[in-house]
Amino acid sequence: MSGVWGWFGGGAAAKQKNSPKNAILGLRSQLDMLQKREKHLQNQIDEQDAIARKNVATNKNAAKAALKRKKQNEHSLEQTLGQIGTLEAQINAIESANINRETLLAMERAGEAMKQIHGKLTPEKVDDTMQKLQDQIALSEEIVTSMNSVQVGNAVDEDELEDELEQLQQEQLDEQMLKTGTVPVSDQIQRMPAVANGEPNKGKAIEEDDEEAELRKLQAEMAM
Repeated sequence: MSGVWGWFGGGAAAKQKNSPKNAILGLRSQLDMLQKREKHLQNQIDEQDAIARKNVATNKNAAKAALKRKKQNEHSLEQTLGQIGTLEAQINAIESANINRETLLAMERAGEAMKQIHGKLTPEKVDDTMQKLQDQIALSEEIVTSMNSVQVGNAVDEDELEDELEQLQQEQLDEQMLKTGTVPVSDQIQRMPAVANGEPNKGKAIEEDDEEAELRKLQAEMAM
């Protein structure tokens, strides 16, 4: 399988991708070994210092030899600490470079995705689409305004409505006055004697009707 990938360059790509990771793993392994050596050398330094202090008064040669070994271990420790610092700096540099590369690749992928999303979309096309949309909205508003301005059915005559309303009010008033036994004003006017026409008999009849009306009114009031 690895051979097939190698034909198409897949193996090289995978190796290149894992190269920073492998480098970091190798540096961390070496760093771990140096840190263990640092701890060992520090123990040796402490041990030789203790021997020198123990023999400083009783055995100067032994104390001297211990101090010599202590100096050698201190020198080795300095070298080890320098190596540790170099490895830590290299690890940080590789990690930072790898992060920068991955960030750049992510940004490139984002740019390609945006390019695919936009496709052939341009600011001019967006403006044209928005203008068409505004034109359709304006047309819709004009249609609604035109539809609301048309009156459905015939116009109503206000004077005719007023006359009909007055007639209804008069009929209601006449009905109420009949219930109470009071003769409406309109009936009294119609029953007045026609003196100008010279009809005394008719005037007398009207007068008798008025008397009967008054009598009915009085009876109604007594009944109440």
